[in-house]
Amino acid sequence: MERVALVTGGTRGIGAAISRALKAAGCRVVASYAGNDAAARAFAEETGIAVLRFDAGDYDACEIAVAEITKGHGPIAVLVNNAGITRDTTLARMTREMWDTVIATNLTSCFNLCKLTFDAMRAQKFGRVINISSINGQAGQYGQVNYSAAKAGMIGFTKALAQEGARHGITVNAIAPGYIDTEMVRAVPEEALQKVIAKIPVGRLGEAAEIARGVVFLAAEEAGFITGATLTMNGGQYMT
Repeated sequence: MERVALVTGGTRGIGAAISRALKAAGCRVVASYAGNDAAARAFAEETGIAVLRFDAGDYDACEIAVAEITKGHGPIAVLVNNAGITRDTTLARMTREMWDTVIATNLTSCFNLCKLTFDAMRAQKFGRVINISSINGQAGQYGQVNYSAAKAGMIGFTKALAQEGARHGITVNAIAPGYIDTEMVRAVPEEALQKVIAKIPVGRLGEAAEIARGVVFLAAEEAGFITGATLTMNGGQYMT
């Protein structure tokens, strides 16, 4: 059966790899994005994947978007909460706006979209929620109290919601990537990037496609006995 999948932040980086992989696995994918219209158009033209612009941290915008996706494609059965931003600085320099924006986009978005899709998943007696957390939500990171808090919160959110969905055929899992070879990571100065790689036992950055394979695995029909889990994918940099 062709399932409808929504991937937030799904037109660039890790999200784009996830969108492609879910389409290849047979899902009807909608990839959301927050603001880069040119990149989204190019992605849609290249892949044939539907794209939709909305703010995942805004409940009203999510409600409109879910209704539009449901009307145009069918009820959402696979939800990948991948939207994420950074506003890095130390707590001493962090503003309330920097805190609120990161929490809204990275964590509140999970509430918004799970709240708006859970009933449809229950009606289908099938649902797959995959929350893209981070190594920095597990280990913490200097200068990222907002980001680390949001990503750690996603893991707790995953464990709690998994218990609510289990008897309805809905699994809720998280993936915690380490440092992945994306445009954002490659923007780090080379000397600093090499110091990061030196701390990764496998000796390299991860690939976005590797994270996408984890999502496809957790989204599969055959993964119904896995729920409340966090799949740690970081090359051995942080072992749980």
